[in-house]
Amino acid sequence: MTNHRDPEEMKDEGTRNGIEKNDRNGRNDKRETRERAVLAAVQLPNRPEAETLLRELGELAETAGAEVVGTLIQPKDRIDPGTYLGSGKIEELRDLVLETRADCVITDDELSPAQQKNLERALDVKVLDRTGVILDIFADHARTSEGKLQVELAQLRYNLSRLSGQGTALSRLGGGIGTRGPGEKKLEQDRRAVRTRIGQLKRELEDVVIHRELNRKERMKKGVPVAAIVGYTNAGKSTLLNRLTDAGILAEDKLFATLDTTTRALELPGKQQLLLTDTVGFIRKLPTELIKAFRSTLEEAAYADFLIHVVDASDPEWETYRKTVYETLDLLEIREKTVLTVFNKMDLVTGETHFLDDRAQQTVQISAETGEGLDRLQEALSDILRSGKKHLKRILPFDQMSWIAEIRKKGELLTEDYQAEGVYVEAFVPAELFYRMEKALGTE
Repeated sequence: MTNHRDPEEMKDEGTRNGIEKNDRNGRNDKRETRERAVLAAVQLPNRPEAETLLRELGELAETAGAEVVGTLIQPKDRIDPGTYLGSGKIEELRDLVLETRADCVITDDELSPAQQKNLERALDVKVLDRTGVILDIFADHARTSEGKLQVELAQLRYNLSRLSGQGTALSRLGGGIGTRGPGEKKLEQDRRAVRTRIGQLKRELEDVVIHRELNRKERMKKGVPVAAIVGYTNAGKSTLLNRLTDAGILAEDKLFATLDTTTRALELPGKQQLLLTDTVGFIRKLPTELIKAFRSTLEEAAYADFLIHVVDASDPEWETYRKTVYETLDLLEIREKTVLTVFNKMDLVTGETHFLDDRAQQTVQISAETGEGLDRLQEALSDILRSGKKHLKRILPFDQMSWIAEIRKKGELLTEDYQAEGVYVEAFVPAELFYRMEKALGTE
């Protein structure tokens, strides 16, 4: 199955979607010419969603700065171990590359070094795979020193097995997708130098992990609960964090707009305090090397008190994306967590659709863009915080007023009524504080 798409037609389509090509790239270099890419995928019997995956691959390619000019899908019982596609399809792909004047071919599956080398020899153009494109996007979008270290580590691990015999291929890349991050010069070094650099990066990231753990312990000492925001890439996590906390982080309509972890404080109705931590977006076939490199960042979800799972309700594939998020969480061994699923972008939903999540304790429907439903979301967050607390009702003697400050800090103070014998308080407080007060003041 092939699809030759006219570039002018694709440009018109991008305009109809309200997304200009330069905006999707998210860069300021305003290159006059963009790489022209043909996408290729194998449709296996147990994986009928090849066309859907190819559409997502097209979004990844455009985010990386390419212009998709054609697609090819081959139904096949198994992926060819030497060339990915069958010989007949390779000839068809070569014709498509020539017809569309493509600069590169991008495959939906990760290629072995041999497959990549054989395809480049047969097609006489640069060949990348899905993993290479995602790594390239991460390299372009990383902003913090930690993010850059994580991406470089993932890229070097990925490229280590590809260094042998790549001199010719590397010499004719000349920029474009797949050349960001460590860069051509670093990849031409011998394996020992690359392994040395990998070891150095791992040590630097270990220092980052130690610093992150210290910050985490400090947060735990303060007794403020933490919620990690997780979800498929471009589900609206950053927009939600901005809307709730005025975080001011980048939120764009493109894949992996933000990679760096951001934590912000949120004060809920009733003066309850909550820390919200944004995490990197998930995606199908998230490269193993990225999961390894970003593990310390992703583990913010493991240490959180509960998860806020953001789902793009306007996307027809939302159910598949929801499952992908849980599969990634399972891979990280994050299973026994309270989950609040937020069906976002409801302002874009048309028709009647039932939004359910069997792994969530609660669900709410909102639009982070318009603010619709945010009051219900804050009520749901308050309910989750209360569910792990004890309901306190007692009179505090005037010489024990210091307890009120701790109640305000760690719990939710509902009533503070000054009476003749003391201050009557009603509050939801952590069990630890509840029993500590009982021990100090006696039971009532």
